[in-house]
Amino acid sequence: MKKTMIVLLTLALAATGAWAGKRITIKGSDTMVILGQRWAEEYMKAHPDVTIQVTGGGSGVGISALINGATDICESSRPMKQSEKDKLKERFFTTGTEIAVAKDGVTFYLAESNPVSELSLDQIKDIYTGKVTNWKQLGGEDAKIRAYGRENSSGTYVFVKDNILKGADFAPGTQTLPGTAAVVNAVSKDKNGIGYGGAGYAKGVKHTKVKKDAKSPGYEPTEANVKAKLYPVSRDLYWYLKESPTGEIKRLVDWVLSPAGQEIVTKVGYFPVK
Repeated sequence: MKKTMIVLLTLALAATGAWAGKRITIKGSDTMVILGQRWAEEYMKAHPDVTIQVTGGGSGVGISALINGATDICESSRPMKQSEKDKLKERFFTTGTEIAVAKDGVTFYLAESNPVSELSLDQIKDIYTGKVTNWKQLGGEDAKIRAYGRENSSGTYVFVKDNILKGADFAPGTQTLPGTAAVVNAVSKDKNGIGYGGAGYAKGVKHTKVKKDAKSPGYEPTEANVKAKLYPVSRDLYWYLKESPTGEIKRLVDWVLSPAGQEIVTKVGYFPVK
């Protein structure tokens, strides 16, 4: 009898929505996974009745999960493509809700011992398309360049391919790694390496100053330079939802965009949206 009453109570609570919003799933960008986890930790401290699960896998993986109904929130370091919005609309009759939650300067990492300190966008393109293969061609030592990058499910991979390579393919010799942390780790141990990723991951490596063109000054991906639009490869970092947030998810979104939530953005190494 007691067991029957518990089951009936469970069904009643589920039917009335009394448990709605108490468990939130967030999936997607590896660039954003640490940021998402920090937000979740702080939010759950203040709201112990809420459970937030954050996992990575890449922006493309997060967007697919959103389309398949397997996550409440998708973290993405790139905008959704129109084809992805069309799939979301086909399934849920909505093109989704896009929320910019942080800003980032796409960072090109070099080993701290590499004498090269700045590169133009064209030089970066030439490295990753295989046109330039030796640091000597860029004012560095006579050594072969080893380029590290991300898998094609990564939003940062897509951003670099679209905005720097202008749609060209990465050189076959580019070593594909499964996450930004792996890229940073590889470059930190390789004097002749170069990699890319979010500004918040640059530990044990140095930021390359990036020049818009050969005649422009180089800038590092700092908050001031991104805010002033001086750093030439800045971007928004997004949360995507199937529809406008309500209930606990809306409270989470509002908190993420609040001064307290944006302070965590700065602590992780990214830049606030406001």
